[in-house]
Amino acid sequence: MAKKILIVDDEQEILDLLTFNLRREGYETLAVADGEAALVQAHAARPDLIILDVMLPGKDGWEVLRSLRQDPATRSVPVVFLTARESEIDEVVGLELGADDYIIKPISMHKLLARIKLALRKANTPVESSTEILTFGAVAIDAANYSITIADQPVPFTKKEFEILLYLVRRPGRVISRETLLNELWGDEVVVIDRTIDVHIRKIREKLGDTEMHHIETIKGVGYRFITGT
Repeated sequence: MAKKILIVDDEQEILDLLTFNLRREGYETLAVADGEAALVQAHAARPDLIILDVMLPGKDGWEVLRSLRQDPATRSVPVVFLTARESEIDEVVGLELGADDYIIKPISMHKLLARIKLALRKANTPVESSTEILTFGAVAIDAANYSITIADQPVPFTKKEFEILLYLVRRPGRVISRETLLNELWGDEVVVIDRTIDVHIRKIREKLGDTEMHHIETIKGVGYRFITGT
């Protein structure tokens, strides 16, 4: 069955261009021009991937992504930002909110299609899923359901925050470089920056709280290590 892609952009020329090229590649497409319509279609059509602009009328791309990631029905849908906002801060914000990729306009259609294929492939590849519940301190990680509880209370993690924490927890005592995390969890075809990992780690530590954040140790100039000690 053809993968379904929702395109969200307020420029009709971009909608037409992406629709034409994606359909030519065999994808089914839906196109909307504002954030509210994007959320409606995301729930009604259940797309396999969303291409999202940041600057939209009404709800902007940041708000749309927050809503998608907070809703269990759309939390795991891959979201690729395609935007003219090219600052490093914007890219970090987008990835921190849970985007799977951040692409700056203009980009060649061949590269865009490659990035879309990569995002879809990663979405369909379980990240070491298991029915096993991994625990440390007061934290319990349910890998199969992408859920985390701390002291028996559910704590929301974005998809990438969850994947980073799970990757580290499954490799206790090993020093994991930022480059390894980028390549393993984003893929070497996706251009993101080392600082992206640092931002995600900071958010993970904040969510773990003062009593559990020490389990993630920073190895200066290299990366991070998960330690099991109290």
